[in-house]
Amino acid sequence: MSLLEGIKVIDLSRILAGPWATQLLADYGAEVIKIEKPEVGDDTRNWGPPFVNLDGEQVAAYFAGANRGKASISLDITSAAGQSQIKDMVKNSDVLVENFKVGGLAKYGLDYTSLKSINPRLIYCSISGFGQTGPLKNEPGYDAMIQAMGGLMSITGQPDEKGGEPTKVGVAVADLMTGMYASNAIMAAIIYRNKTGEGQHIDVSLFECQLAMLANQGMNVLAGDEAVGRLGNAHPNIVPYQTFETSSGHIMIAVGNDAQFKKLCIIVGLEQLALDPRFRSNSLRVEHRDILIALLQNRLHLKTNEYWLTRLKQQSIPCSQVNSIKQALNNEQSVARNIVKRFNLKEGELSYISHPVKFSKVQLDDSRPPPNLKN
Repeated sequence: MSLLEGIKVIDLSRILAGPWATQLLADYGAEVIKIEKPEVGDDTRNWGPPFVNLDGEQVAAYFAGANRGKASISLDITSAAGQSQIKDMVKNSDVLVENFKVGGLAKYGLDYTSLKSINPRLIYCSISGFGQTGPLKNEPGYDAMIQAMGGLMSITGQPDEKGGEPTKVGVAVADLMTGMYASNAIMAAIIYRNKTGEGQHIDVSLFECQLAMLANQGMNVLAGDEAVGRLGNAHPNIVPYQTFETSSGHIMIAVGNDAQFKKLCIIVGLEQLALDPRFRSNSLRVEHRDILIALLQNRLHLKTNEYWLTRLKQQSIPCSQVNSIKQALNNEQSVARNIVKRFNLKEGELSYISHPVKFSKVQLDDSRPPPNLKN
């Protein structure tokens, strides 16, 4: 038995945020039917290179990474026949996810109000750039612009004095986090419906999810402090907690308390720093960040990554070399946890990054490959 066995999802979303949400639901066992535009399909089918062979169809790796576990149906929602077919599907479905322009599906009779009359138990999730209300509700929302507008780029990247500039995160975190919030909200709405028998409309926006995921950085500003701005790989509230250059590359050191700081000082041969009144607590180390980091860096650049990592790990100080994606996926822990799996296709195998959550009572099945476009 799967976690969401018996839950049927109509996926009218495309690109990343919506498909990410529905892929998570599929991993948990829901039946997800992806509705795609005839002949073209989801835009991301062509967002390559690289491309992968999906049983004879060349599909962008981008699409394959966000659409496993789904079935696909090509329907023209602008046609009466396509609209009628979706309405028939809604009668026996639990969830519908869409990310069209606000109000864009109303003219096809596929908006929440219209479909609620067909199935009052329907959970209808709308994903948009800025939400279903407000002055920007009709504006398009793409991850990079949301990262800029939502404040994330103001705290990402090296500071100006180090030649840096506002920088987006290297993966579409606004889209991905929105997909996570959406799937979480859908499952909460399923629980609510199980208690009350009522479906509902869920309104999720990239902009608000981006603001919410500012977490401690956002709270720092609300607490009255000015944003610290871009710190590169450093932490706004913890010092030392950043990358350092060694003689052979870079390592990340994440010191989370005073005891770890004392151990670090001993390892680098600067025991006196732990007694220095400027560095006796984390708040003092944050205040005197530049002085402390310079002193540590002067020592750390003298030896190799391997030298420092060995000694830091011996003292249980959180640290790591800076891995490439390939190195991360082939890390011994990744291998032990079976994070990289393979789809069994008619024409061979295709590697993929599996669902990261393990349950004690249920074995997730994320082995169903992404669908071919069926016209």
